[in-house]
Amino acid sequence: MFSPKRLARLKWACRRGMLELDVLFLPFVETGFAELSEEDQETFERLLTSDDPDLFAWFMGHQKCDDPELAAMVAHILSRVKV
Repeated sequence: MFSPKRLARLKWACRRGMLELDVLFLPFVETGFAELSEEDQETFERLLTSDDPDLFAWFMGHQKCDDPELAAMVAHILSRVKV
């Protein structure tokens, strides 16, 4: 379980320098993060340590993430935003 302080840090880490990433991460943390298993929450936290250019490439479909756990998290987040 994430402490309020750790969750606040996580929300801060969701604020990136790219609008395309901001509109994915912050809403996901607010609406979908609590539904994740503890292991997936850790994976999401690890995803946020990736560099913005890599994140952008993965989420825009320009590159495939080599880490299977991170790739699954990218797919999960994208599935929540697609209509």
